[in-house]
Amino acid sequence: MMGKQSSGTVLSSSQRAAMRDLLTADRERTVTQITALTRDWDDLVDSSALVANDDEHDPEGATIAFERSHLQALLDRARAHLDDLDEMFRRLHLGTYGVCDDCGRPIALGRLKARPSARTCIECAERGR
Repeated sequence: MMGKQSSGTVLSSSQRAAMRDLLTADRERTVTQITALTRDWDDLVDSSALVANDDEHDPEGATIAFERSHLQALLDRARAHLDDLDEMFRRLHLGTYGVCDDCGRPIALGRLKARPSARTCIECAERGR
């Protein structure tokens, strides 16, 4: 990690309010997605529990295993995104939201609007590829 250049608030109060609204909307969508995926997961587990499944020999077994794996990956990603959003709310409260994790410079407002959970500026994100 490079030396941090910025330590104070990088957004105006109106920009912070706008970003809080974007983060809130993103968080609500993510919680809704987690709820739906959890319901799908529970339905899949319940339906597979009613049938004697032998994933290795049942022609449907591979499909069920794939669906289970796919749902788990989607759930994991959504939960990680929720954690990221909660961290962004914490940073917003501390006044450090919008500061690049790598270089310490401000993250462009356009990037934050497009991706409210962005942790790096565009330059550092491109370098990380």
